[in-house]
Order: sequence, then structure tokens, then C-alpha cells
Amino acid sequence: MLSDARNVLGGVLQVCSVEPLTGFTRDGLCHTGPQDQGSHTVCAQMTGAFLDYSRRQGNDLSTPAPEYGFPGLKPGDRWCVCAARWLEAAEAGIAPPVILDATHERALRAVALADLQYHARVTP
Repeated sequence: MLSDARNVLGGVLQVCSVEPLTGFTRDGLCHTGPQDQGSHTVCAQMTGAFLDYSRRQGNDLSTPAPEYGFPGLKPGDRWCVCAARWLEAAEAGIAPPVILDATHERALRAVALADLQYHARVTP
């Protein structure tokens, strides 16, 4: 799964998740393109608080939708989320942790790098 897309740090975009398989194009990467109206560019690690928030906003990410090949998410899963929704959650104080090297540079059109870095998941 090599890509020439760049991440928010300027490096090569890394895999966000293959289990569950994420990405607008379901290739494990937070790729984006003209058809991706929501800009699913932020690789985030799901939390219960964010999943609840997203459901309250009308986007239930927890319930499986087999007809779309969607397994439903649980806390700890990584998923490419819409940059604007991530920013809304951040402003509400419940942003999920971000995986910077797997977050597409296009996320910077909606979210400041400093905000993403503040919420970056620290790997041990």
C-alpha cells in the first residue's frame, strides 16, 4: 500500500487502519479526492466520548452497517474521520487522539497543525 500522498508532517502518508479497513476509498489510508465531500483525512483513534458525540451529530459510527461493508467502530479502533467533524469535537473538548503520520495533509485546510499536534497520540 504505497502512496505518494503526504501527511501533515510532510512525510509519506502512512496506513491508518486495515482492521477495520478505513479510508474514503477503503484502502487503509486517509486518501481523499474530489468525491470525498467530507474530507475524511484525519486518522483518529476512537474513544467512547467521540463515538457518542458523532452519533449525537447524526453520524453513528458504532453500529455495523453490513450492507456498506461497515463493521461498526469501538474505542481503540483507528478511523479516517472528516476534518470538520474532528475540529467540531475538538472545540467541544472531546477530540479523539490523532495519528499524525497517517493524517492526510489536506486536513490542514480545515484544522491547524498545532491543534492536531496537541491531540496527537503519543506512541510508547
